[in-house]
Amino acid sequence: MSTSTPTLVAARSRAHGPAAALWHAVEVHRPAAEVDAACELALCGALARVDVDQPWPPAAPDVCPACATA
Repeated sequence: MSTSTPTLVAARSRAHGPAAALWHAVEVHRPAAEVDAACELALCGALARVDVDQPWPPAAPDVCPACATA
């Protein structure tokens, strides 16, 4: 049995009410292309849409504080 190293990919949450959309970290255990544009559970517990074109951590000011420590 082979084990793969988990990879962190960037994912964007939706703006909800007064909260702004943020970038989150999602841990994937399969090729990132398989989860591109899928809604996944971020490390902080938020649901966010994976964007494999955006590196983690993103060079953006709107990163989830909980995910930024990952």
